[in-house]
Amino acid sequence: MPRARVAEVFAALSLTTDLATGVPFEKGLRTCALATAFAAELELDDDGRAAVFHVALLRSIGCTANASENAALFEDDTAFEAAFSRLDPGDPDVLADQLGGFGRWVPQRQAELARTFLAVAPVEGQRASRAGCEVSRALGRRLGLSPAAVDALDDVYERWDGRGLPGARHGEQVSLLARIVHVAEQAVLAAAEGGAAAAVREVARRAGGHLDPDLAAAFLRSADTLLPVIDVPDLLAAVLAAEPAPAAAAGAARVDDLCAALAAVVDLKGRYLLGHSTHVAAVAAAAAVAAGLPDARREAVRSAALLHDLGRVAVSSAVWDRPGPLGAADRERVRLHTYWTDRVLRRCTGLAALAESAAGHHERCDGSGYHRGTSGAELSFDARLLAAADVFAALTEERPHRSALGADVARATLVEEAAAGRLDPDACAAVLAGAGLPRPRRAWPCDLTDREVEVLRLAARGMSNRAIADRLGVSDRTVGHHLAHVFDKTGRRTRAGAAVFAMEHGLLPG
Repeated sequence: MPRARVAEVFAALSLTTDLATGVPFEKGLRTCALATAFAAELELDDDGRAAVFHVALLRSIGCTANASENAALFEDDTAFEAAFSRLDPGDPDVLADQLGGFGRWVPQRQAELARTFLAVAPVEGQRASRAGCEVSRALGRRLGLSPAAVDALDDVYERWDGRGLPGARHGEQVSLLARIVHVAEQAVLAAAEGGAAAAVREVARRAGGHLDPDLAAAFLRSADTLLPVIDVPDLLAAVLAAEPAPAAAAGAARVDDLCAALAAVVDLKGRYLLGHSTHVAAVAAAAAVAAGLPDARREAVRSAALLHDLGRVAVSSAVWDRPGPLGAADRERVRLHTYWTDRVLRRCTGLAALAESAAGHHERCDGSGYHRGTSGAELSFDARLLAAADVFAALTEERPHRSALGADVARATLVEEAAAGRLDPDACAAVLAGAGLPRPRRAWPCDLTDREVEVLRLAARGMSNRAIADRLGVSDRTVGHHLAHVFDKTGRRTRAGAAVFAMEHGLLPG
């Protein structure tokens, strides 16, 4: 794969988190453009402006850490995230009005969902914010962000008045970088609903509560010159032009690592998706070798495989975690996830070459696939290879409605699909040639024991200590001891953070 600009990969991640949080598409790009311009107006130095640029673009990278839990509580985690992003606990009248509309994505349960939110928010909000921040820190470091930017990601849910989450900091204890992003983000959200005038009103209203009053005042003084930066024909071009120098480029190895970070955000979207993207990438990469593809093609196939499910985040985790059959509406939502993968990748020039194969993993040679219904020679071999790899990987992973199937069953399925004309026979042959039994592992990372890895894998999927104990035939207390050892050895403190650790070290699926 050719070199790509790092900021373009970050932009793809920003667009992905827009989908996951139910905010207007390109909200992250708008926040980045506005926050970076605001940082320049405040005369931050080059390092400070670069850190603001990255925090604004990536402030939501921990947003999928609690997706399954939020879906279980509120039916649709994406709709919940969209509603939560606008809540203002610092203004009782505004909050009461906002809570009056909370839960409207399920009209028949709206009042119940609002009551649930009020009941669980004090405890669940603390847990969820800690998990989200831990995931943000882990991924921020993996993405190569500066220490200041990583620290600021810890404060994306905090507030000036101390009413934020987890509520550990207030006032100037909150990172200056985060406070700048807070102002820009609220202006962008308000502008999306009511234009520049609404942005000015909202920043003024939140000053001294959610927002640093001095920064809010500075923004309002320059609003006429700052707000036009988000009203441009091509936001991505504006963001790339605003990136503080030097603009970093990444070779194939670095792109692969960046894509793996995006894959982790996506795979946190469902309890049974953990590690799926990296699993597909491994199967596809081995198949590319078996097919004799040149090095550049192999790299592109692996990158496309890591990114193939970006669009999953646009669909509620309630759908991905559901053990029963899906209704017609949910099936249609699922079919659209490849459309969103395609849209995100084509939006970013450095990744656009991967869009056809990444978004084509559910297309079929006979035209029966989705989302385009493309068939036969219209599909590149890379797309056909990725489709076969995705089927093989998914069959050998556990799903909410079934246990993982053996390699022999997956092989038989690929043979059957090729014979029926749905999957490409050469692609299936390459996947089967590249697939083999896992090699024995000499040692687990961080000196984890076999049993600790078993517990980690189950905990990462959201199973309670009681459920893990029943699965493994041990006591709740024993599971608690194992989890404590896992957290101590890995340095993580939440299940979501441990799940990211497991994906980073190839422990999931398993």
